[in-house]
Amino acid sequence: MKRTLLSTLTLSVLATFAHAGDTTKSNAAPVAVAAASTASTASTAGAPISGIDTQFIDTSVRPQDDFFTYLNGKWLKSTEIPADKASWGTFMQLRDDSQAHLRGIIEAAQKDPHKKAGTDVQKIGDLYASFMDEAKLETLGVKPLAGELQRIRTLKDKKGLPELVAHLSKIGVATPYGIRVGQDARASTKYATYIGQGGLGMPDRDYYLKLDDKRMADTRAKYEAHVAQILTLAGAKNAAEQAKAIVDFETELAKVQWTKVENRDPVKRYNKMSVAELGALTPGYDWNAALAAAGVGNKLDYVIVAQPSYLTGFNQVLAKTDLATLKSYFEWQLLREYSPYLSKAFVDANFAFYGTTLTGVTENRPRWKIGVSTVEGALGEAVGRQYVGKYFPAERKARMEELVKNVLAAYKDSIDTLDWMTPATKKEAQAKLAKFTPKIGYPNKWRDYSKLSIRSDDLVGNVKRASEFGYNRNIAKLGKPIDREEWGMTPQTVNAYYNSSMNEIVFPASILQPPFFDMRADDAVNYGAIGAVIGHEIGHGFDDKGSQSDGDGNLRDWWSKEDRAAFQARADMLVKQYNGYSPIPGYNVNGELTLGENIGDNSGLAIAYKAYKISLKGQPAPVIDGLTGDQRFFMGFGQVWRSKMREAQQIVQVKTDPHSPGQFRANGTVMNHPAFYEAFGVKEGDKMYLAPKDRVTIW
Repeated sequence: MKRTLLSTLTLSVLATFAHAGDTTKSNAAPVAVAAASTASTASTAGAPISGIDTQFIDTSVRPQDDFFTYLNGKWLKSTEIPADKASWGTFMQLRDDSQAHLRGIIEAAQKDPHKKAGTDVQKIGDLYASFMDEAKLETLGVKPLAGELQRIRTLKDKKGLPELVAHLSKIGVATPYGIRVGQDARASTKYATYIGQGGLGMPDRDYYLKLDDKRMADTRAKYEAHVAQILTLAGAKNAAEQAKAIVDFETELAKVQWTKVENRDPVKRYNKMSVAELGALTPGYDWNAALAAAGVGNKLDYVIVAQPSYLTGFNQVLAKTDLATLKSYFEWQLLREYSPYLSKAFVDANFAFYGTTLTGVTENRPRWKIGVSTVEGALGEAVGRQYVGKYFPAERKARMEELVKNVLAAYKDSIDTLDWMTPATKKEAQAKLAKFTPKIGYPNKWRDYSKLSIRSDDLVGNVKRASEFGYNRNIAKLGKPIDREEWGMTPQTVNAYYNSSMNEIVFPASILQPPFFDMRADDAVNYGAIGAVIGHEIGHGFDDKGSQSDGDGNLRDWWSKEDRAAFQARADMLVKQYNGYSPIPGYNVNGELTLGENIGDNSGLAIAYKAYKISLKGQPAPVIDGLTGDQRFFMGFGQVWRSKMREAQQIVQVKTDPHSPGQFRANGTVMNHPAFYEAFGVKEGDKMYLAPKDRVTIW
């Protein structure tokens, strides 16, 4: 079951108010750019550079009408999305760069003649070697899964389902429910067992249920054909009939699943109950057997159920589904998970649906890139430890710590000066802010992989053992003290996150590079970019979800009714704004689904702007390349959202992703902030103009 407690900057990462104008700009607020093609590649006599990619500015577009396209227009016109990508932009570019660095580390481990058995170097090198040995995989076909397929096919009756679900979950296969261990959201000093919905093979329930949408209906039909194709490759004789039964079963699961918007409510998702009460939700389903097989049966007094009505619905669907269909379904989910690690026929078929049909990608990634991702998935911190040793200088962490300190100070000041919050609630908010824990770059304590066995000639076995290792590591937390040194991302991840139960903000090393963080650049662009990232993640502690937890990480209502109502009124305005954005005709942003991230963006840029002003210590900001400090600040924010996305992937995003598309994260955020209007001379009648009464300022 995937980790669900992190509020990230983007799913594959970020963050806005502004108030006083920059003292160095003219009233007309022109945007002058240097004659040089880019302001971020040159520096004279050690002077700070602007950090702005002026080469991509499209002067045929007014920043007052479309800030995102003005700033990134030439890039948007000239850049093609790579054939192996569903989207392309700053995040993917940094990800590609880090993958190239990781490739060097991993291939060096593979070729190391002195590597010792059982070391991280041996495991990294041998896992990669097992993935890259395509000739061997071609001779094996589906044979590496023979034992798992046999386990499913010999299931005698439904009484064996709890044990089968537990086993498949351990090896990474999607099942109708998942069991994981995490901090108890109402008692964050201890771990608890969580149970939540799952088991679909497509991205969201809408792909099964919104059949009045031609694209959804077409994708569902292609999904059924894909299921049949994979089953045929595995030797099924009646694959088409099985595929129809499988998709019908998943459709019934989809009908009773909670929507992504419903799942955003942490209070509704917290349903503490005894095992006996759990059993009452699903008469006849043996939860004692399920929990014992999952490895938690003798360690718990209670469970926390995320979607109680789903479990009841799942039990009803189970009762009316014949055993043959259930076997076919679990066989399909096994094959779906492991197709990328089998012979070319499985790899190609898997990519044809999950790559081309779902996201519009026409070419699979190079084998080495998928191999690097596979090693990262299994041995992420082992690779990350070497990555930061080579690519993350100590001075970068030190400067980042200063930025974090200033943004936290700005947040403290902002809470004190809010005009819509009463003193009692402000006191609670300040208490929470004081307990934030920043983590920067990499963990203080690295993960121990000594119990994970990796062989150079056993790819499927390696993937299974790595999944079981991760599963068992999670389950083993139950009954132990909270591990506050643990990270939810690897250092090489181009992302950042907030964890409400830990009340921590985490910034991996790989995001701390241009355009997010430029050691050569003037502070303006860094506060607009990584400063807004910092503010965004702090903002998750005070968004519609995070604000329901206190500084100790416990779900607790620390608000007065009046203050919560005032907060909600502002949040509702933001929902309405983003509901009006449409990346492609007929598919609008879901303002409720994206609310938390939009609040993070809104608050993050606002607080970063305040922090930037604090950093100036009362002095005027320099003009660099004809750009004022305030202009560079907002441009630094806008350029990190430079991105393009294929239409099919755009649909996946608006259906499933809590983050808004990049152009709306840029434009939608700055339009709410007064300092942007002053920096660029935005006036009534301009397309970027919002009347003051319609602008949203929350924190």
